[in-house]
Amino acid sequence: MKKKQIAKKMLAVLLAAGMMLGTAACGSDGNNSGDSERKDASSIKEENRAAADETDKGQAAADGTDKDKTGETDADDTNTEETSAKKTEYPLTITTYGTDGSELQTTYEKAPEKALAVYQGSVETMLALGLEDRLVGTAGLDNEVPDEQKAAFSKTNYLDEFAPSLETVTMLEPDMIFSWGSYFGETTLGDAKGWVDKGVNIYINTNTRSKKDGESYKRTLENEYTDILNMGKIFDVQDKAEAIVSDMKDTISKVESKTADITERPTAMIVEFMDPITNYGAGSLGGDMVTKLGGELVNPDASSVGREDIVSADPDVIFVVYMPYSGDDPEQVKQENLDKILKDEAYASLDAVKNGRVIPIMLSEMYASATRTKDGIVTFAEGLYPDIELGLEE
Repeated sequence: MKKKQIAKKMLAVLLAAGMMLGTAACGSDGNNSGDSERKDASSIKEENRAAADETDKGQAAADGTDKDKTGETDADDTNTEETSAKKTEYPLTITTYGTDGSELQTTYEKAPEKALAVYQGSVETMLALGLEDRLVGTAGLDNEVPDEQKAAFSKTNYLDEFAPSLETVTMLEPDMIFSWGSYFGETTLGDAKGWVDKGVNIYINTNTRSKKDGESYKRTLENEYTDILNMGKIFDVQDKAEAIVSDMKDTISKVESKTADITERPTAMIVEFMDPITNYGAGSLGGDMVTKLGGELVNPDASSVGREDIVSADPDVIFVVYMPYSGDDPEQVKQENLDKILKDEAYASLDAVKNGRVIPIMLSEMYASATRTKDGIVTFAEGLYPDIELGLEE
């Protein structure tokens, strides 16, 4: 028991250290510091296990033997070659970023066969692209993967370490590492450029790169699109990547069309109740989502706000960021964060409170959101335009 407690404390320290690397994780834009009470790897694997029938469906699809209700195999399902599929031409050069935030050129002679994916968005992107068989290991899940990905996730080697050490990664002998910028440090995955120099390519989520020499940069939707498209190129699954990104862009376009006649744009704030209160402004991914959807951010340049700032701004809608970690009750965490506004008399006079427009949004949907980006877009859109039938349902 003592060893387990020590390990948990060490993990919390490692993750906190990673967060400090140029605010590459959430830094001043939010919190994703690791919870020392996370579930162990076996519990995480169990909660991400697909139901038996879903596993069977996934296997049938992989085998090309999926049948309709009559028991006949769909002829279209047996055609595994798509003549319209784009093909990657290797060698392929991709620009990513090093541990210090500098641009880093990587060259792929072929699609990686032993990739390591660390952290939620990286793992889910690989699964969404159907690349579970290319994974030598996965790590770092804070939340369950989507139900439709559980059968694929169950095939992967989920590691005992939430943030794998350099020693662990070295033993896996990956040919590519995909993760957040903050995990490429001395105490975790190792130096990004050091891996590339050894012949192992890396790719970091662009919106998590370190600030080089303190230089700020905007975290944008376009960066999330680029990451998914780049993974499509790297693994020669471009059609799948383009379909995911097109769905996100189409959702934005649909909202733009439905709200084109609105003359007075809704005002919004995105806050996370840290100490001090984090404000997701124009330079954040969440802020970029709101702006692209036609919302107007109040206090767009502030990284933190106080109660008086929120009361003074009195936005039409307040998005409250919450993040349940593995082991938490998501609904409880959500409600606890909402109550910090709803049950505080200081906010009782706000229009958003009186009109029922205090809206929860999960951090993973609007910070380095990867394939969850559409979920964030939909949450923001419905919160900004509650009286318009947007038609965003699947």
